Amino acid sequence: MNEVTRITTAKDWASDQEVRWCPGCGDYAVLKAVQRTMPDLGGAREKTVFISGIGCSSRFPYYMASYGFHTIHGRACAVATGVKLANPELDVWIITGDGDALSIGGNHTMHLLRRNLDCQLLLFNNEIYGLTKGQYSPTSRIGTRSPSTPFGSVDRPANPCAFALGSGARFVARAIDVNKFLPDVLKAAHAHRGAAFVEIFQNCVVYNDDVFADFTDKSVAGDKQLWLKAGEKMLFAGGTKGIALDVQALTLKVVDGEDPAVIVHDPRNRSVAHMLVEMPAAGFPVALGVIYEDPAPTFDSAVLEQNVAIAAGKKPDLQALVSKGQTWQVEKEPRVE
Repeated sequence: MNEVTRITTAKDWASDQEVRWCPGCGDYAVLKAVQRTMPDLGGAREKTVFISGIGCSSRFPYYMASYGFHTIHGRACAVATGVKLANPELDVWIITGDGDALSIGGNHTMHLLRRNLDCQLLLFNNEIYGLTKGQYSPTSRIGTRSPSTPFGSVDRPANPCAFALGSGARFVARAIDVNKFLPDVLKAAHAHRGAAFVEIFQNCVVYNDDVFADFTDKSVAGDKQLWLKAGEKMLFAGGTKGIALDVQALTLKVVDGEDPAVIVHDPRNRSVAHMLVEMPAAGFPVALGVIYEDPAPTFDSAVLEQNVAIAAGKKPDLQALVSKGQTWQVEKEPRVE
């Protein structure tokens, strides 16, 4: 049985490189989740590529026994686009962080999502610049104290999933680094044809420890996490509470779990998706899982179809291409004795 068809294990996807993150970093959990998930996807290592930009999360490609590119700050999406167009058979994964993807790389992230390139984009959100020693990032909360905001940040933070929806993403999901449902979200993202955007809440134990504890801590998780499943009611707190639509205010509201008005999750409902990603507020849980999914034709397939159509019936002629348009010839000047 050759390499392409053989069954793999999590160990097969782990490279021989020493994993170098701070002890306790949430990146370890995400790496293990991805390595455990890859065999279930049935892919081949030589047809898989992980592409990253710059940041703590961007060390990821070194630790995967597949193809990989550790590119430059904010440009992972641009490189991934080129890779996918050059070899459409590759399974492309983009690994990025809140600073890498939403600051210097915001423009590239937006265009990748609106174009709908067939790939998986995992955004590790720890609400801080970890690699460069703790400066505040585009997702840092108001009041965040850091070397660059010693008196507390006054910026209104970016919402990654709201950004993705606003950019035209056709798949938007959220997960937590150490949560058991992360592999399920990864599988759903991989099954989606097109750009699959996954925000992963990732704890930075050094510069922003427990910033997500208000909804990840076991003591509050039940009341503060709403795990969405297509076709199922939006229930949390052990089913005792649910999310319903306030028709008059055109907003969401928390109701009793038995209330018939509890919404059944429809991932194709873009309007509700917008409300879900903005939902974290007093009394509301954080929406997790696949929030929005509505497949559309992909950018790479459209480009390839166009190329095939343009080339139909034509023979390649490099000389004709070079000579096309305005040309001139430089005549040799006569030598003066």
